[in-house]
Amino acid sequence: MALALALGNLALCVPLFFFTAGAPGSPALSLWSVARQVQAIAWLLLYFGALGKVPGSLALPGGSLLLFAGIAIEAGAQWEAAGSERWRPILVPLLCVAAVLFLLAWLVDETLLGAVVYSLILGLFYLAQAAALAHSWRAASILQRFLALAIALLALALAARGVLLMPLPEGRGWLSFALLRQISLASLYVLSLLSAFGSLLLARERLQQELARMQVIDPLTDVANRRGFLNALAPWMALARRPGHATALVLLDLDNFKRVNDSYGHPAGDVVLRQLAEVCRRQLRDSDQLGRLTGVEFAILLPRTGLEEAALVAERVRAALESTAVKTGRALVKLTASFGVTTIRADDSTVTLFQRADQALQAAKQAGRNRVELAPAATVPE
Repeated sequence: MALALALGNLALCVPLFFFTAGAPGSPALSLWSVARQVQAIAWLLLYFGALGKVPGSLALPGGSLLLFAGIAIEAGAQWEAAGSERWRPILVPLLCVAAVLFLLAWLVDETLLGAVVYSLILGLFYLAQAAALAHSWRAASILQRFLALAIALLALALAARGVLLMPLPEGRGWLSFALLRQISLASLYVLSLLSAFGSLLLARERLQQELARMQVIDPLTDVANRRGFLNALAPWMALARRPGHATALVLLDLDNFKRVNDSYGHPAGDVVLRQLAEVCRRQLRDSDQLGRLTGVEFAILLPRTGLEEAALVAERVRAALESTAVKTGRALVKLTASFGVTTIRADDSTVTLFQRADQALQAAKQAGRNRVELAPAATVPE
C-alpha cells in the first residue's frame, strides 16, 4: 500500500507540473502539488523501512512526520482555495506540536501510544481538510459537499482507532487490534485517493465556473457585460406582458469621456470607469442590475420600479457622480453623465426598448448633458 500511494502521488504531480508550466498557476494548486510530493516521499520512506532498506528507527518516525506535513499542507491548500488565509500563521506551530507529541509517544510506547497519537493526528489534519471544503456550505457545489462529508467520515474512522486503542489495547471479541489496524489503513488509503481526485475535480469545476463567469462579467468594472445584462433582462421582458409592477431601464453615458483618455491616457480612463461602476452600485438596491453595454455606456435594470421612481434613482446616481472626483495618476477628474429612462412595455422587444431609452439619452445630451430625460409614457392605444 505504501508503494502504491507513493507512486500514485508522484504520478499525480508529474502531469500537474507540465499542466502549470509556463502558465500563471493557482496558489492553492501549487500548494496541493507540494503536499502530494511530500506525501510521496513519506510513503517511499515507510516502504523502504518496511523492506529493511532504511533503519526502522529512522523510517517510521521520519515517514510519519513527513506524512503529517504533507496532509497538513494539503489542508492548507483547501483553505487557500476556499479564500481563507487563517491557516497560514497556525500551520507551522501546529505541525511542531504534532511532531513533538508523536515523537514523545513513539519513544514512550512505539506500539500502543505511538499508534494512538499517529491516528489522532492524521484524523485531525484530514478533518481540517473537510472543514475547508465545508466552508461556505450554502454556496458549495454538490461535489464539494460530498467530498466534505466523505472526508470527515473517513477521518473520524481513522481517528477512531486512536480512541479505541486506549481503553481496548488488546481489542475485545471481534474488534481485535489487527482489525482496528486494517480499518485505519483502509481509511487512510481511501482518504488519500478521495482527496487527490476530489481536489483535481474541484479545480476543474472552479475553472469552468470562472470561464462561465468571464462570459457574462466585464473584467474591468466587474459588472455584467452586454451578454450578462441581456440575460438578466430577458425574464423581466417576459413579465412585462402580464399586469403588475412596471420594470424600468436606465441608460447612462459618461460626458466627454474622450477628453479623459486624450488628456490623461487610457489607464486613467480605466480608473474612471471602475469608479463610475462603484458609485452606481452604492446607489442601487441588491435586486437592481448594473451592466456595461459598450465602452462608456452603462445600463441599469430596476425591477418593480415605475417611470417616476426610476427617474428619482437616475437623478440620485447623477448627483453622486457629479460630486465624485476620481484621483488618477496625474489629476482629479470630475465625472458627469447623461441619463435616459424608460419602462418596459408589453409589446416591447429588446430593440424597441433600448431604442426608446437611447432616444431619451440623446435628448439629455442635446439639452446640455449631465441631466436625466424620460422617454414618453405609453399612450392608451399603445
